Amino acid sequence: MVMKKTRFDTQQCPIARSLDRIGEWWSMLIIRDAFHGLSKFDEFQQSLGLSPTILTRRLKFLVESGILCKQAYQQRPLRYQYLLTERGAELFPVLATLLQWGNSHLAPEGIAAQLVDRRSGLPVTMQLIDSVSQQPITHQNITLAAGPAAGAAMRQRAARMQQSSSATLIESPQENI
Repeated sequence: MVMKKTRFDTQQCPIARSLDRIGEWWSMLIIRDAFHGLSKFDEFQQSLGLSPTILTRRLKFLVESGILCKQAYQQRPLRYQYLLTERGAELFPVLATLLQWGNSHLAPEGIAAQLVDRRSGLPVTMQLIDSVSQQPITHQNITLAAGPAAGAAMRQRAARMQQSSSATLIESPQENI
């Protein structure tokens, strides 16, 4: 039985739409590798160890989505490289935040990779800051508001979030994770 992928590209939720484009794990790893300087099909395949069919499909979708662009780098035989577009480069904070979260919660053996400042070589810590107030953005001080194009479901979601003071958080002991 072949399972059909659920599409989220028509939903109003920007998170759902984003996941429709980049939420598949191979896509995120291809984007990660592109940030690491890989650009050729063979490089991605060697790094990820996935089948040529899946890699071809994922690269095609990322190009169609405007995350990567495809450029010929050799004429005989014709070969292409895949480079991050401006849209793709804007995903860097997303990947950096995932890296930091993974190091904090999923690295019992210790940190294998970390982000460091290019000039000083010192580790950096990601923090989301509101550019107007210069205050950290956290789930405690931010809520969802319906935008001008919001439909009924989005307006209900925003109202529900505004009514709750914040999401209920439960501390879980590390050994139970």
